Amino acid sequence: MVRTPLTPEERERGERLGLLLRSARGERSMVEVAGSAGLSAETLRKIETGRAPTPAFFTVSALAVTLGLSLDEVAQACVLAPPLAPV
Repeated sequence: MVRTPLTPEERERGERLGLLLRSARGERSMVEVAGSAGLSAETLRKIETGRAPTPAFFTVSALAVTLGLSLDEVAQACVLAPPLAPV
């Protein structure tokens, strides 16, 4: 299966998600958080570094629960500002 290349916006959302997760993880180890969420540490590493910018909903949900984030917080952190209309 050929995957469609990601748009710059999708990459930026992935970077924002990674930043949020790293921040919420704080001093906890990647292995601890990933294990609690039912993921491998490598999967969490890829998400946090933006190498997996479009993780599955249930992966994001499991991480949000583990890190004490609401899905609203996750969505808000990943929303891109709409482009400004020309004046």
